[in-house]
Amino acid sequence: MYGRKKSINGGIRMKEQFLELLKTVKREGIEELISFLEKSDFFVAPASTRFHGDHEGGLVEHSLKVYEILKHKVENCVMPIDIPEESIIIIGLLHDICKTNFYKVDYRNAKNALGVWEKVPYYTVDDTIPYGHGEKSVMMITEYMKLTPEEKYSIRWHMGYTEPKENYNAIGSSYKKYPIALLTHEADLEATYLYDV
Repeated sequence: MYGRKKSINGGIRMKEQFLELLKTVKREGIEELISFLEKSDFFVAPASTRFHGDHEGGLVEHSLKVYEILKHKVENCVMPIDIPEESIIIIGLLHDICKTNFYKVDYRNAKNALGVWEKVPYYTVDDTIPYGHGEKSVMMITEYMKLTPEEKYSIRWHMGYTEPKENYNAIGSSYKKYPIALLTHEADLEATYLYDV
């Protein structure tokens, strides 16, 4: 719920950690992408309105957790996954870039602990770029820098089978072709349901 904030120092540390990791990416356009993120609401935005990370800074917290889990999965996978660390950083940290400038604060009436009605803030969606979810993240990243096929498919299909059933064949084929895409979906699920971020 809106108002459930992390400490200021915790938020600053998460932003610093995120940027430190992203600055290790050595691709043309990465500086411009970082500049876009720093000027946006990315580091204060929630990860969702009510499902996970529904607090200020939830998006950066969720992105860091997905990266952490994905890195662990790649390093400990029973089947060798040959993918550079740079790709794990890009996929994990930027899979939900589509949520940048996506949420806004609105107000509704609710009773407080004393039973008195008052206006309380909450997050709502203000989608000014209605281009989907995973595909929107791919689009936004590629406006600044190129992605490898593994990165594109991992980010595009990170929502897995929560996508419309018409996409199931494409999702399954993508996971077979690029196992990192499946691991990305699993990392996203684990961050959401096991860590609530």
